[in-house]
Amino acid sequence: MSTEEIRAMELLTRVSYGRVATSMRAMPFVAPARHVVADGSVLLRMHAGHGYHRACGGGVVAYGADNFGSEETDLWSVQFTGTAEIIQPTAPELELFGRGPHRVDGEPFEPVYMRLVPQFVTVHTLDYSRERQSQHAA
Repeated sequence: MSTEEIRAMELLTRVSYGRVATSMRAMPFVAPARHVVADGSVLLRMHAGHGYHRACGGGVVAYGADNFGSEETDLWSVQFTGTAEIIQPTAPELELFGRGPHRVDGEPFEPVYMRLVPQFVTVHTLDYSRERQSQHAA
């Protein structure tokens, strides 16, 4: 893995959720997903009830996550693009995900899992440290 890919994977471990993007019936969509990093790939957990996994499985997807809602002075965004494969995770991988929600949009949560092996990785950083420091100066 390149330095950028290693950094992106490390940043991804700092947050639990992101957004997967692909197209379904020729229309683009973005859906939330829980992620974990395992063995150089990104594992995703989504709600099967929406059927989004059918559009993702076997297709090219983009997965992005960020820390934009945090109070950190260095904000970042990562994006992974590659082919998603529907999988049955191993017991240790399931443990990494932890408990899922009880309901999604009022329906019982039914998990489906995918593995994304990144072919392209992008990291963007935004540094607000000076601006935030000057806001607190008297």
